[in-house]
Amino acid sequence: MAHQVTGEPSAPAAAPTPRVAVETNGINVIAESERKGTPRQLFWPWFGANVSVLGLAYGAFVLGFGISFWQALVAGVIGIVASFLLCGFVAIAGKRGSAPTLVLSRAAFGVTGGRVPAVLSWVLTVGWETVLTSLATLATATVFTELGWGGGTATKVGALLVVAALVVAGGVLGFDLIMRMQAVITVVTGVLTVVYLLLVADEIDWSVVSGLPSGSTQAFIGALVFVMTGYGFGWVNAAADYSRYLPRSSSGRGVVGWTTFGSALAPVVLLLFGLLLAGSSGDLATAIGADPIGALATLLPTWFLVPFALVAVLGLIGGALLDIYSSGLALLSAGVRIPRPLAASIDGVLMVLGTIWVVFLAEGDFFVQFQGFLITLGVPVAAWCGIVLADLLLRRRDYAEADLYDPRGRYGSVPPVPLALLALGSVLGWGLVTNTYAGWLQWQGYLLGPLGLGGKDGDWAFANLGVLVALVVGFAGTLLLRRGAVRRQEAA
Repeated sequence: MAHQVTGEPSAPAAAPTPRVAVETNGINVIAESERKGTPRQLFWPWFGANVSVLGLAYGAFVLGFGISFWQALVAGVIGIVASFLLCGFVAIAGKRGSAPTLVLSRAAFGVTGGRVPAVLSWVLTVGWETVLTSLATLATATVFTELGWGGGTATKVGALLVVAALVVAGGVLGFDLIMRMQAVITVVTGVLTVVYLLLVADEIDWSVVSGLPSGSTQAFIGALVFVMTGYGFGWVNAAADYSRYLPRSSSGRGVVGWTTFGSALAPVVLLLFGLLLAGSSGDLATAIGADPIGALATLLPTWFLVPFALVAVLGLIGGALLDIYSSGLALLSAGVRIPRPLAASIDGVLMVLGTIWVVFLAEGDFFVQFQGFLITLGVPVAAWCGIVLADLLLRRRDYAEADLYDPRGRYGSVPPVPLALLALGSVLGWGLVTNTYAGWLQWQGYLLGPLGLGGKDGDWAFANLGVLVALVVGFAGTLLLRRGAVRRQEAA
């Protein structure tokens, strides 16, 4: 019998979860009786998680690399679609194995070795929860200030309590509630975002936007990789968490297509308008760096500020909901033996503490710290993604469910090659990225000089090549070195 409410089940079965109850499934394999739906339903959670008006702020972030509008648009679209396509491929593992992403990656990393990427994933998702909750709190305070309703400490505290309550409630109650909440968030935020775009269209000055000078190839690559880390690489480690409830007979193409389409649709549209707005006003682009959502509110007429606050906060909550659900699963996958709802609650407490630090205590430019966070964790996540995608490509059979939880099974305990590739990809990757404006990350970029790329101040310093290198190391290394191991596993 599976211990479905604990962190590490002893068998891959669980009792059905009533739709109105707290979800008891943890990191167990979903029972046949609970697998339901079609790939089309994946559109709702992924669209709802990525329709946030934060996507508009990415226009300023990308132009901050010193490139033209057209360069920024091409880099953004390619980065968004390509990175979410990787999420779609990882999501196939969910419907094939009906277990969370970090459990399924044990087929590559081993049952015990899989705790390493699980811890990494937990840090990333808790970090994203904190970022999104912080932005929702700051956005509410800015809107209240514009309305003359205050906007000080009391407003921020109230906003934080409301946002945190909604996010934690969704994380604790689980999958079915999150799917319902995301459907509502998708409709409301989608409609109100369109209204926002219509209201701010007059702020666009095409003559200024089209006159932005072109940047170097290195700057283009840097913007491309930044977008990939900000979008798909932020979700790839959780991509199978929502496809695991689908029947095994579901179309693999449908899983990839609906995951990619649902994830990428809103960000592409929002990026386009964000580029037009930020490119039209240098002052707006600068303000976005300090308070991304609040700066966008200053463009609006007073009567739409309350609806804007609603769309901004709901969009950010949509992303945080998926993050807190997946962070709880990652914590369990790391070996912590507690019920899934308790894991989500712990992550919620950490999210609140992190938000308090960001909103009330931290100093400095938001974008600088945000970029440093994304790129630094994006390197090992890219290496993990390459390893998992190659492992999935090599497999011809479904996962042996019981062995995903047994260190003595066919997947082993700590296979050395995948962990060595993860370490190698991370070491090479961190040596080829820089975040010099974030003091705690000045140790990075140590390979730019020895490899003749101009050092930390050269042309390649901000190209973020390390993320792409880590992805290639993980993918190519697994294809070259793990083919025999996968064949032996499937023959067992």
